[in-house]
Amino acid sequence: MPIAQQINGALRRVPVWAVYLVGALPPLWYFWLGLTGALGPEPITALERELGLLGLKMLIVVLAVTPLRKATGLNLLRFRRALGLLVFYYILWHLSVWLLLDIRDPGRIWADIVKRPYITIGMLGFVALVPLAVTSNNLSLRKMGAAAWRRLHKLTYAAAVLGGLHFVMLVKGWQIRPLVYLGIVLLLLALRIRPARRRAVATSA
Repeated sequence: MPIAQQINGALRRVPVWAVYLVGALPPLWYFWLGLTGALGPEPITALERELGLLGLKMLIVVLAVTPLRKATGLNLLRFRRALGLLVFYYILWHLSVWLLLDIRDPGRIWADIVKRPYITIGMLGFVALVPLAVTSNNLSLRKMGAAAWRRLHKLTYAAAVLGGLHFVMLVKGWQIRPLVYLGIVLLLLALRIRPARRRAVATSA
């Protein structure tokens, strides 16, 4: 796969800090669009949704790293931690806009989480991301051990499914776009889980 090898060679020259730097910019850009009126008549709602969708897109990229390497030879593994932390960064912004600009009433927060299923699902997805973000460092990997660390980080699968469901439930009616995102998440999970099961069966045989 010469094209993949050429791209991998170019990617090896990209410092990981550049991924963090570039990845930090989109929320700031969306805030600027909101301040300048470019997000339409309901800028807070638009900002909230764009940031959430940005997090879901990046989560899909994280899930695609391994299947993409197996299918095409394109290797993004050295950037996977940075991409995962950017997922948390985007969703944290999404949650902050909801709390500070949309709700703005601490007394309503718990009531909305309990009464609105799509918010309940979204919050569960965020909770699943928290231990992943906290342990996305070499110190946690050494202290937990590789096996325990990998088991914990399978919460990524739950967060992805919950994020996809949150998007589907958020919109009114059965719209195609959220269903496509959820379908992509489920497809990527199937591509990741089936080889793992085959390895487990082969090991136990």
